Amino acid sequence: MNLINAILVGLKEIWANKFRSLLTMLGIILGVSSLVAMSALVKGMENGMKAALIAIGGLEKVRVEDQDIPIWQQHMADQAVGTTMSDVHSLLHSAPLITMVVPEMRTRNVTLTRGAKNVSPWNFIGTWPNAVELNQHVVEHGRMFNEIDDENARNVCVIGTAIRDALFGDPEQLGREIIPVGEFININQQRFKIIGMFEHYESEQDKKARQLMKDKPPEVRTGPERAKGYGGKGGSKGSMSGGFVYDLKNNTVYIPLNTMWLRFRAATVSASSSSGNYSRGSSGTSSGSGSGSTAEFLPDPRLSTLSIKVANIDQMDEALQQAKNVLMHSHKGIEDFSFRTQENWSEDIGTAIKNYRMSGGIIAAISLLVGGIGIMNIMLASITERVREIGIRKAIGATFFDVFTQILVESVVIAIIGGVSGLFTSTMLVQLLIKLSPTGNTPVITMESMMLAFAFSVAVGVLAGLFPAFKAAKLNPIQALRYE
Repeated sequence: MNLINAILVGLKEIWANKFRSLLTMLGIILGVSSLVAMSALVKGMENGMKAALIAIGGLEKVRVEDQDIPIWQQHMADQAVGTTMSDVHSLLHSAPLITMVVPEMRTRNVTLTRGAKNVSPWNFIGTWPNAVELNQHVVEHGRMFNEIDDENARNVCVIGTAIRDALFGDPEQLGREIIPVGEFININQQRFKIIGMFEHYESEQDKKARQLMKDKPPEVRTGPERAKGYGGKGGSKGSMSGGFVYDLKNNTVYIPLNTMWLRFRAATVSASSSSGNYSRGSSGTSSGSGSGSTAEFLPDPRLSTLSIKVANIDQMDEALQQAKNVLMHSHKGIEDFSFRTQENWSEDIGTAIKNYRMSGGIIAAISLLVGGIGIMNIMLASITERVREIGIRKAIGATFFDVFTQILVESVVIAIIGGVSGLFTSTMLVQLLIKLSPTGNTPVITMESMMLAFAFSVAVGVLAGLFPAFKAAKLNPIQALRYE
């Protein structure tokens, strides 16, 4: 018997027992569909995480952060000044492997007001104009402040769309575009002019959902569906999914570094005429001692963070060592700083994806194993029903290999039909998952996952059919013909 005839006989046997065959295939269908759906969910999650990583600067970005002084340097604690602008200039002039340096000053408890409306931004940052490039921001309307704005400490700012929505209204709810460039707002009672606005940052899934919502009537766009996050802004939550990054960027306000330094980072510095030492206070009164002390308001020179961009990701270690040498010199040998690279996040992404794939793969493997047991069970039952048929075939000349191949092909045919059905089912399952639980990470079905799931289903069919085929091929023709 050739292979084509064996396949045709297998199909006829399946058709003769349609309901039983369907129940047998159900385990393979569920296993294949669960494996493909799991792979699609993990792929979507991976794409979301990588997009979020790129949105905050990519792997080339490194943050220089303050850290506690090591124990062996505690005796020099009074000489530690933290990260300052002198570090910025030192890195720019003495670290050729560093292509960009961006200083940042931050302050808390900031309130932006416009009339009766107010909002507290998640990110209120004084920085240089090149922060837009390093942090992957795009100024959609207006402009970014420039070096002249920074040098003159002008009261100008660039805002994110979430700040615009809170102070000027949501364009989707009002039904018209709102561009607040040129408007004035108060930041902690200080008048600032908005000279630019960033584009709205969102995941691809949120973008598609928002486009769909535009086609709906106004009462739907402002109703419960939007309140639940369908098509709304900032719908992607959770740091692991990456949606938090987009929300953070939308809630950002940039002002010139010198403006932040002079307007919001003022601190009282007391100069003691007797000792010549300076000590920083915070209450607005003199913190020095001695009868000859005077007090004046001076800005706090410390940076909140210092971000750098390396020239080549392959030279990350060399660039960090170069930066460390420069900073150790400018900090007088005190190691009160540390580097925080995006590679740590990238490794966390890889580890999380690996764990998700492993756990999902185990679940899918169990489903396929159950399907394989079902195939083996039906093939054993089929052999019992066809003992006399097998005996007749062997009596008229069928060899051990002929019978073995026939039963094995029938098992594989069941697995193949179940695998193909599982692939179709998986596409519908993924679409259902998207509608039931929309996230910022759209599930993506890949050809690799479909091929892998189908190959596993065929492998299960082969393994499940080996024992029944071997058992049928070993039947004695005389005893098989006597079987009733």
